[in-house]
Amino acid sequence: MRSLLRRLVRAERQTALLVTHDALDALVLADRVVVLTDGRIVEQGPTREVLARPRSAFTARIAGLDLVPGVALADGLRTADGTTVAGRLDGVAVGEPAVAVFPPAAVSVFAQEPKGSPRNVFPVRLAAIEPRGDVVRLRASAVPGGPGWVDGLAADVTPAAVADLGLEPGMVLWFAVKAAETAVYPAR
Repeated sequence: MRSLLRRLVRAERQTALLVTHDALDALVLADRVVVLTDGRIVEQGPTREVLARPRSAFTARIAGLDLVPGVALADGLRTADGTTVAGRLDGVAVGEPAVAVFPPAAVSVFAQEPKGSPRNVFPVRLAAIEPRGDVVRLRASAVPGGPGWVDGLAADVTPAAVADLGLEPGMVLWFAVKAAETAVYPAR
């Protein structure tokens, strides 16, 4: 259906309005997107640009990315609760509203707090386990007293990792992300 709709719209040089929650629909069919949250526009622009560099948690989730909001630091971002998320700055000045973005495949999952090179390590409660083809997406929620911005963050792991860790919803885990995998750019 996507292919047929794309051919018809392009062949007839028609303008079409498509409402979807599917990033693939947007990438295949749309030249531009407008993202609505709670009835208001939160992002708009060329499809590839908006989905590659989301600025809201909702858009990031549609694009299959994790997003943490805050204020840019020299080496990353500070969240509203004071947590530092290390990352690579990309076109954002220190002190400006910013977002830190990383793919779920860049998130490592541990049963105990890890020690090592990843600079971004935070506790989460496992909210959901979602099969996604040959990987399993783990959805996070906040632990009591932990940062609320972890709600909805995702990690992609193998089915073997799920079994090895004995994962079940409600477990407390540690998500770790290398600073090299984290892009920090303007929130606007």
